Amino acid sequence: MQTRRGLLFLMLVATAALFGCRAQPLADGGARAPLIGIASLTSHNYVRAVREAGGVPVVLPNADGAIDQVDVYVALLDGLLMPGGDDIPPSEYGEQPHESVTILDDDRYRFEKALGAAWIRDTDKPLLGICLGSQWINVLHGGSLVQDIPSEYGGLSHRDREHAVAIEPDSKLAAILGATATNVNSYHHQAVGDVGDGLRVVARCPDGVVEATETTDPDRFLIGVQWHPERLVPDDQRQQRLLRAFVDAARAHAALVAR
Repeated sequence: MQTRRGLLFLMLVATAALFGCRAQPLADGGARAPLIGIASLTSHNYVRAVREAGGVPVVLPNADGAIDQVDVYVALLDGLLMPGGDDIPPSEYGEQPHESVTILDDDRYRFEKALGAAWIRDTDKPLLGICLGSQWINVLHGGSLVQDIPSEYGGLSHRDREHAVAIEPDSKLAAILGATATNVNSYHHQAVGDVGDGLRVVARCPDGVVEATETTDPDRFLIGVQWHPERLVPDDQRQQRLLRAFVDAARAHAALVAR
């Protein structure tokens, strides 16, 4: 097992190197920069955002929906980013699919379900969910989704637009962004419905759609946002803070474990 983990670690670092990433030393000159797994690569923006926040981005393969390495990823990685994508099968939360639903391909669905569940259940390591990733966090905590926002919110669309969000003042998200309101991008047609166990809603759009959740555990970084901060980080300092806080939390956790 140790040999397999050692080989996989080298493979992960080699993958990061392909994207022009180097493992930077921590400020104290001791440990490496944190390894941040990206559950499925849908855009190089995720790689760039993690790298610029100080982490080493590691793209995780979901080929064939293979889950036999999930335990190794969970052990080796310091943080996990679950990115955007198509829709979770509504059967996961006990519903039939709406006609607008485009279900994830089976390989990605099986891999991300297994990885996300193990990460949440077996670790206290940082987790950041973006768009679909935020929805995965809620479903994996036993929650449900609004399958189609226009159908349930009187024709309102959250596709390809910008809008304001109001953030709970006492939330970790507000502390990170340094604000209780901000403007975000929006590319989704689904959102959190019933909130999963151990989560709380911390941001909403003025129309009432849930825009962010976070864990009720004050000692863990586990946040899901419905917008795409990785697309905003070049110009938006608040979204830069979110990615940096995530990577810094992974760095701190890795340093604590290494003691």
